Amino acid sequence: MAFSVHPTAIVDEGAEIGEGSRIWHWVHVCGGAKIGQGVSLGQNVFVGNKVTIGDRCKIQNNVSVYDNVRLEEGVFCGPSMVFTNVFNPRALIERKNEYRETRVRRGASLGANCTIVCGVTVGEFAFVGAGAVVKDDVPDYALMVGVPARQIGWMSQFGERLQLPLTGDAETVCEHTGQRYELRNGRCIAVD
Repeated sequence: MAFSVHPTAIVDEGAEIGEGSRIWHWVHVCGGAKIGQGVSLGQNVFVGNKVTIGDRCKIQNNVSVYDNVRLEEGVFCGPSMVFTNVFNPRALIERKNEYRETRVRRGASLGANCTIVCGVTVGEFAFVGAGAVVKDDVPDYALMVGVPARQIGWMSQFGERLQLPLTGDAETVCEHTGQRYELRNGRCIAVD
């Protein structure tokens, strides 16, 4: 077997799971899910049918990845963080045809107990702090905290806060990697 599944986990027929992935205790992966290589699904994770999880993602304990969520390569989902897929749910009204697409771009980190409201895109290498509630799109490299989430800074690909203002034009270097970053017109970019 190219991936490992704990005996308590349920992987429905039809699920696509990449080589080297690890599926831990009491996980349920639905048959339509597409999971990349080297993915770790922690204890009590649920993965819906219309879900794509990119290579090398780490999904910690007690996370439900519901239909219409797309995680690109290297996304980190902290313990008990929440994805939604219906904007205004009601138990007595069927709204499965109203699921909104949620995308988390490459390298982003979603802190423990944060909530990602459906229909948003979290940018590349963005960092959402523990307990934050994200209801709007998040720029690449943005550091987001609070309820509702607001941007308080910028993060490097290494996962350290960058010494950049929120707006204007500026440059800095990641102390750990030497990678250069530029802030131009409200956008942070990594420079080769």
